Parts: sequence; structure tokens; C-alpha cells
Amino acid sequence: MEQFFPFILLALMLVVLIVLPARQRKRAQEQAATMQASLELGTPVMTTSGLHGTVAALGDTTVDLQIAPGVVVTFARQAILEIRRPVEPAVVDEDPARPADGTV
Repeated sequence: MEQFFPFILLALMLVVLIVLPARQRKRAQEQAATMQASLELGTPVMTTSGLHGTVAALGDTTVDLQIAPGVVVTFARQAILEIRRPVEPAVVDEDPARPADGTV
């Protein structure tokens, strides 16, 4: 049994170094494809290069993004990294008579 230990160890290393990362890559590709298929006009997005814009038009393999009023650029669909959601504004207490430490 001891003579097979190096082969068992090598097989485990193969699984850890090749099979598991391949599964994670496949899962990430599926998520990206789902996100790209869900794009609609007016959706705020961020590209892989960090450019923020709003979807102005959709093609089979391209996306037109409006990055400023009247400025539209074309990107490949694969360049869309994520869909951006508007940030909820923080509620600020405007009462100056109330102490900052929260006591009444």
C-alpha cells in the first residue's frame, strides 16, 4: 500500500490544481453570460475597464453605452463586468438641537 502513496498524492494534487479551478471558471462564465443576457435599455453598467455608462442600444455581440449626454460608445458584450444599482441615499438627521451622541 505504501508504494501507491505517491500516485494517490499526485492524483489529489491534480484534482486540486486543475479540476477545481476549472469548475470555478465555468461557474463564473455562466454567471457572466446570464448577466449579459439580462441587459436592457437604460441599465446602468460598469465595463471591465472601469467605465460607467447606461445601456443605449443592444446588438448581438455589442452594447452601446451612453457615458455622457449625447456621447455613446460601443463595447463588446463581454466587456460588461457588472450591472450597477443606484445607491440608496443615507438618511441624515437635520435637527441641529439634537446632540450628536444620540442622547435626547
